[in-house]
Amino acid sequence: MSIIKDKTIADLTRHDFPILEGEINGKPLIYFDSAATSQKPNAVIESLRSYYCNYNSNVHRGAHILSAKATEAYEEARNKVAKFVNAKYREEIVYTRNATEAINLVAYTWGLNNLKPGDEIITSVMEHHSNMVPWQIISQKTGAVIKYVGLTETEELDFQQFQSLLSNKTKLVTLVHVSNTLGCINPIEEIVSLAHKFGAKVLIDACQSAPHLTLDVEKIDCDWLVASGHKMCAPTGVGFLYGKKELLEEMPPFLGGGEMISEVSLEAFTYGDLPHKFEAGTPAIGEAIALGAAVDYLTNIGMDKIHAYEEELTSYLFEKLTAIPQVRIYGPLPSKNGKGRAALASFNVENIHGSDLSTLLDNEGIAIRSGHHCTQPLHTYLKAAGSARASLYFYNTPEEIDTFIVALKETIDFFAQMME
Repeated sequence: MSIIKDKTIADLTRHDFPILEGEINGKPLIYFDSAATSQKPNAVIESLRSYYCNYNSNVHRGAHILSAKATEAYEEARNKVAKFVNAKYREEIVYTRNATEAINLVAYTWGLNNLKPGDEIITSVMEHHSNMVPWQIISQKTGAVIKYVGLTETEELDFQQFQSLLSNKTKLVTLVHVSNTLGCINPIEEIVSLAHKFGAKVLIDACQSAPHLTLDVEKIDCDWLVASGHKMCAPTGVGFLYGKKELLEEMPPFLGGGEMISEVSLEAFTYGDLPHKFEAGTPAIGEAIALGAAVDYLTNIGMDKIHAYEEELTSYLFEKLTAIPQVRIYGPLPSKNGKGRAALASFNVENIHGSDLSTLLDNEGIAIRSGHHCTQPLHTYLKAAGSARASLYFYNTPEEIDTFIVALKETIDFFAQMME
């Protein structure tokens, strides 16, 4: 595996995550569900604790010391996120509750005001519900038409079909960067470049890429990008929207109330400057500060190092999984062609329901996910009711994969004996 001073990244970081020291059913916890939510390091936990213990106060409006300190930490976290994705301006980062809220913000502000009957939205069958349902709602309200890109034989985005769908009617392309079910990494730079040639805007769902890959929104040139903090070592309840400054300035506010205003009278109001016009009400202050701590933590490790280590973990996981004949894995296999894939494997086992599989693995202290992973249309496309999913992060080890594979084989043997 990847070596840093003769140690893997997991060896260097596991002690930072208190939950990984725990046990489930008397067995050491093996957490293979980071695509749903990551675990939190002590640095993030302590930043949240420090806010509530030492300077808990509302931001922006207060003149006292606690408010000034909270405001400084809250806005400094925004600077960290902006640097993390290489935004040109700090005002291009808008705090949201999660990526779902960020997508809805774009849908209800830009979508409702710019889409009309006959306009076309291009998305894909692999999208998370959070990047599908909002656009279905907007389609119903505006008359815009949604077109879905399918999959290739290797269960990746059909790039040729995507190209064929582009036209002067295309007003928006909204796609996931990394599929949370298939694990494929979509060629977003090429997608953005082609879409822009037709004058279309592009939104990227980076929930599964922000925790694992280096992001550069200037290089990608997307119009919007969204991510959820809880998948990248931050607390739940905070995420962010990146948007090009000129676009955000044109978009009306999403919610009305305190914080997002400049002046209010009995007759009217004027809204505040970016990014505050999109941040109505008291925000998740502690969570945003902790998001900044998570960004620091990931940056200190190095996103390139995280990705390189996870590539090796993924190859090892697939080597073991593909050797089990009863296992059917969804999405592309790891390859050496530079396309890459995420550190997760969604799979089904012949004659075993995913929920039964995950329950028996849980008895061994192994946490995986089962269901449709908020990609129900994708599972319908794949003719599968659901799937099991093992998703890894930099704190996982090859030894954990070995334990998982042994338990999986034992589970398969158990069900085979039951059916005899």
